[in-house]
Amino acid sequence: MGVPTLKDLLEEGVSGRGVLVRSDFNVPLDGTTITDPGRILASLPTLSALVDAGAKVIITAHLGRPKGEPDPKFSLAPVAERLGAELGRNVQLAGDVVGTDALARAEGLTDGDVLLLENVRFDPRETSKDETEREALAKALVELVGDDGAFVSDGFGVVHRKQASVYDVAKLLPHYAGKLVAAEVDVLSKLTHEVARPYAVVLGGSKVSDKLGVIEALAPKVDTLVIGGGMAFTFLAAQGHSVGNSLLQEDQIDTCKGLLEQFGDVIRLPVDVVVADKFAADAEAKTVSVTEIPEGWMGLDIGPESVKRFTAVLSGAETVFWNGPSGVFEFEKFASGTRGVAEAIAVTTKGGAFTVVGGGDSAAAVRTLGLPDSDFSHISTGGGASLEYLEGKELPGLKVLES
Repeated sequence: MGVPTLKDLLEEGVSGRGVLVRSDFNVPLDGTTITDPGRILASLPTLSALVDAGAKVIITAHLGRPKGEPDPKFSLAPVAERLGAELGRNVQLAGDVVGTDALARAEGLTDGDVLLLENVRFDPRETSKDETEREALAKALVELVGDDGAFVSDGFGVVHRKQASVYDVAKLLPHYAGKLVAAEVDVLSKLTHEVARPYAVVLGGSKVSDKLGVIEALAPKVDTLVIGGGMAFTFLAAQGHSVGNSLLQEDQIDTCKGLLEQFGDVIRLPVDVVVADKFAADAEAKTVSVTEIPEGWMGLDIGPESVKRFTAVLSGAETVFWNGPSGVFEFEKFASGTRGVAEAIAVTTKGGAFTVVGGGDSAAAVRTLGLPDSDFSHISTGGGASLEYLEGKELPGLKVLES
């Protein structure tokens, strides 16, 4: 990757040194219960290596979108508890980000101790557009690890953000890519350089606008581009079909028409959908052709014939990237499409294909549907970061590690 890594830091020696680690603990919560600990588990190799080497580990991370001030429902307390259980040691949680409690706890750390700072987004400077404000927070974070401290970037899900704990701290401390960030970049580089063909990309999710950049970047490079989820209805509308009350971005119809004209030979759309009379788990549902979506009904999943066709297309792929569910998988009635696509990708993995699940809702779907992680070559922890990397955008949190 062309940047110093955790291996380099460990060779230099970290015993007795403060090491600031930016992790990604933005896990889904049901109240205070973590429903998918994937991101916590992904952080363990880096954190365990530092703890075992005798570092005084101070972790900064965010959870949800608090508005620059403390909000109990976004506290990292559940994360500290789960992380401690996974590491097999007590993980202290500071009562603030860089305040008196964080300072006192940091000063009291001994070799191998772990301190998790409270949600870094409780401090408005973290996400500030003002460089001097971000730098002030970065300096306060650096103060916690001391003059001989180091910074390890291990939150791949945030490397596309120019934020204090991701970008600005790396300019103030010797910096290294953690195991997770290095692994993610290694995997994604395989999707952009010397890709084994046929190369198939499966995109889903709600909005075309969220995936437009990646569609435009990948459509010329792939052999097949499968589109499902809510975003498919804007493409179907672009083909002239009535989509009822399905999710539709009218301002994107012309863009979708252009994409279909230019890349119609690689884009694959659903041929049938599961429609509902309302957006609810107990909605009345029926399967119809995409040409016969009833007025007043909304499509919430792709249908069985679409799954069958997508499975056939994916069966010959040597490389598959999947980002975005094919339907509202959180409702059992509308989970069959996402399950079918995931199982089709799993079969290609077993056949020797290189398959990547692009984080976010796709990773959540894999776990919600009870599919083993081993059914895929790699499950990314960074949805938006993965997409921006594949679009060819410069990711500030990676770029800064090169300097």
